[in-house]
Amino acid sequence: MHGLSQFLQFALCIVLVCVCTLSVQLAALAWVRSHATELGIASDFWERSDIHVHVPAGAIPKDGPSAGVTMATALVSLLTGRAPRSSLAMTGEISLSGRVLPVGGIKEKVLAAHRVGVRTLILPRRNEKSLMEDVPAAVREVMTIHLVDSIPEVLAAAFDEVPSLREVELTG
Repeated sequence: MHGLSQFLQFALCIVLVCVCTLSVQLAALAWVRSHATELGIASDFWERSDIHVHVPAGAIPKDGPSAGVTMATALVSLLTGRAPRSSLAMTGEISLSGRVLPVGGIKEKVLAAHRVGVRTLILPRRNEKSLMEDVPAAVREVMTIHLVDSIPEVLAAAFDEVPSLREVELTG
């Protein structure tokens, strides 16, 4: 294997030179890798495969951390062969232990999702105050909003059938 590191065997092609984006990708992959057995990912996957993540040039560098839950969900989808629910949007930074951390711009993100017809959202629980204070009630009322604290909660909300995920406890 010719990955960036022996530990992760994770190849990154980043058009944006942004440390925060790199950390998001590594946190998402590290969490998925450490819970591979619970997720039903083949035990030899990491020895025989590399993962390439490409961040498009049009992305906004400061928004990198907000993609943590999305990166983790995409990796679980890829590695388990299961697609997440359709018409779903999510945001949230993640820690290496799988905690979902708050992000900025909740009002703008919720209104943008609503504007394009998304009706199911996954948001950090610690952004609930911002959601309630900044997003109009008329918008909140027509949306299903899952407030989450951990990646297992994200996966439960994102997938019709959680990919072989048993009770995964946060470590750390």
